[in-house]
Amino acid sequence: MTQRYLIAAGLLAVISCGAAAQTGRYPGTTGTVQSATGAISPAAPAMPTPAPEWSGESGASGHPLMTAQAIRAAAANFHACLEQIWPLAARRGVSRAIFTAYTASLTPDLRIMDLLDNQPEFTKSFWDYLDILVNDARLQRGREILQQYKATFDAAEKAYGVDRNIIAAIWGVESNYGTMGGDRPVIRSTATLACVGRRQDYFREEFLSTLEILQRGDVKPDRLVGSWAGAFGPTQFMPTSFKKYAVDFDRDGHRDVVDSVPDVIASTANNLKTDGWMKGQSWGYEVVVPATFNFMLADRKRLMTIREWERHGITRPGGKPFPRPNDRAFLLVPAGVQGPGFLMLPNFSVIMKYNPAEAYALAIGHLADRLRGGEPFAQDWPRYERVLSRAERLELQQLLARHGYNVGEPDGQLGSKTREAIRDFQARTGQVPDGFASVIVLDKLRAR
Repeated sequence: MTQRYLIAAGLLAVISCGAAAQTGRYPGTTGTVQSATGAISPAAPAMPTPAPEWSGESGASGHPLMTAQAIRAAAANFHACLEQIWPLAARRGVSRAIFTAYTASLTPDLRIMDLLDNQPEFTKSFWDYLDILVNDARLQRGREILQQYKATFDAAEKAYGVDRNIIAAIWGVESNYGTMGGDRPVIRSTATLACVGRRQDYFREEFLSTLEILQRGDVKPDRLVGSWAGAFGPTQFMPTSFKKYAVDFDRDGHRDVVDSVPDVIASTANNLKTDGWMKGQSWGYEVVVPATFNFMLADRKRLMTIREWERHGITRPGGKPFPRPNDRAFLLVPAGVQGPGFLMLPNFSVIMKYNPAEAYALAIGHLADRLRGGEPFAQDWPRYERVLSRAERLELQQLLARHGYNVGEPDGQLGSKTREAIRDFQARTGQVPDGFASVIVLDKLRAR
């Protein structure tokens, strides 16, 4: 199970962080300050912005549990649902006193239904995501963090073998170095999603894990706040991921991924190591893809050695040599023939286990490289391309499915299955099969 619940959820939080960082406003969030002792203390809160109410509308997915009627019915049955979960909590060692204390007066946060199923006006391209996530302010603060906690990063890197710059990049992207962790009580968010909406089975486990955290006392109840999906702390652990990966690196008897810098850094490193991080290796390389390249090879399932990719004409910008020609990689061309390509090594896939979004993982890798002194990407993105709206992306997936392609459940989020389907459709219709979801592809699908 990935640490992050939704691609869209993670990226929405990231974009919100980036936008806030650029404007200097952090409405409705908790701030934090890092002390020299390694503790993270609450900062003076900003003036709270009134939380918006649920729109009262059905979700965009069309799922039967996301109709307005179903949401209202589930909300009315909220406490009965929680009581049905109680025996499962008891089997995990949660006391009745703890369960009652945290659920008796709980009400569902139905605003989450809008966030769960109607992701926004955020129809950003890869390059727009990167502009937001890898910026001068985040680079400056990241370098300060690396210096401020150098001794802790030294110890964690020695213990887990995970590049400190990757850890710092995750910290920066997930919460803007602790200033944008979210302000929703995790117990309320996970309880709501365990009883209302279309992902109840998934979130029941997150709710139960939250109760276990409260029973153990690892994180103070008033500090167990986070995103609408229940991720919390500077590097945004979901409750189930906390159970698997959190460590007590400062040896104070608590695995505190909210207020202890050593625990935050080491727990994040442990997560990546457990997921397969390869010590001493990069996440990947920016590469130049010739226009004559066979783009059908640009597939996550198509692994070849760097030397084999070179035989297909793949090079690094400026003719730089590849340091390890026998490493196996897959080729990602997020903007198709018009933009840069990337040869992705196994560590890129490890980052995607942390958050299964290619744009996110690329941003983490690139930010880490920049933190260690690397240069911006050498090639230009096709900024002239009009990015498809969410409705258009959903329509594109639906049309592909209608033509017999397996794109999974159409959701407006374009992943590897959709890209593979687009490539095949492009090849059949005489286009360059680069998998890029353009207006031209959508128009051709509409015309068939």
